[in-house]
Amino acid sequence: MALDLFSPVNLGSISLKNRMVMAPLTRNRAAEGGVPQAINVTYYEQRATAGLIITEATPISAMAHGYPALPGIYTDAQVAGWKKVTDAVHAKGGKIVIQLWHVGRISHPSLLPNGAIPVAPSAVKPAGQAFTYQGLLDYVEPRALDASELPSIVADYVHATQCALAAGFDGVEIHAANGYLIDQFLRDGSNKRTDNYGGSFENRARFLMEVTKAVVDVAGADKVGIRISPVNPFNDMQDSDPQALFNYVTSELNQFNLAYLHAIEGDMTGKDNTFDFLALRKIFKGSYMANLAFDKARGNTAIASGHADVIAYGVPFIANPDLVERFRTDAPLNTADSSTFYGGTEKGYTDYPFLNA
Repeated sequence: MALDLFSPVNLGSISLKNRMVMAPLTRNRAAEGGVPQAINVTYYEQRATAGLIITEATPISAMAHGYPALPGIYTDAQVAGWKKVTDAVHAKGGKIVIQLWHVGRISHPSLLPNGAIPVAPSAVKPAGQAFTYQGLLDYVEPRALDASELPSIVADYVHATQCALAAGFDGVEIHAANGYLIDQFLRDGSNKRTDNYGGSFENRARFLMEVTKAVVDVAGADKVGIRISPVNPFNDMQDSDPQALFNYVTSELNQFNLAYLHAIEGDMTGKDNTFDFLALRKIFKGSYMANLAFDKARGNTAIASGHADVIAYGVPFIANPDLVERFRTDAPLNTADSSTFYGGTEKGYTDYPFLNA
């Protein structure tokens, strides 16, 4: 019998009842102190029929923040808030992992402790503006991290992983995509270093490998995934040879026997690209998660053909908490209200109708 979106699968030690994954979706609705609150519990609980939920990107430290009203995963209060989320999802038979995030240069002093300057591999100011509590403000030139500072950031990933396990998550996903800190090290448009963390593929991937080893040592490889976005220009990102770079990165990640590799398959601005994602699928020895503008038909085709083991859906899960059932029965989908994606209250967050409502 051919595999499809509704076939069960294991990602490492995480058993999924179907192959539809809720992608990480920043929604900016945490309470003061970066603590998940009651509407966050409801939001995730509503979507527990997904094979796996990946939470919104979640800062690993106070210096890792880059947007207003983000939940964190580094204080006791945050752990307690997330525990209510994981308990609710598990009570509905769901599985949930948390995405660990450091934004690097994609921040603003107004969002950081004591007005600190954002950090990055190199002092390369990104084009664009930061979302702050005061509105849109121009990005500032980041401060280049000294190599001696990197172990403390790795330690922040370790602490966040320990917090995630204490909060009851089934695993963690390391965010190495979309122009944030790890991606800034990987791609040569943002990494101009001349030390052991810059230049060659090996050097630019060093920070990711150090973070991954540290997280795996805490959580176990069978509970760790990694997200990459080889050609996504979001946050003013580019690389001179993305295919060779990410072929190398994917090959090196095999040493860890990870639960999965999560790839954003293309350019989120909608432009065509010639990147060969099937090459990553062939290189990676573990489970492969594909993400970007999949519908039911494309998702089923990707799984049946062996291109991917699971498919991540973003906006469809925002508007359709029961997306799995809608796909299963070919029911019409609710339309997402993009004006309520970032920040706000229950409107456009927990009030989308279910089929049986």
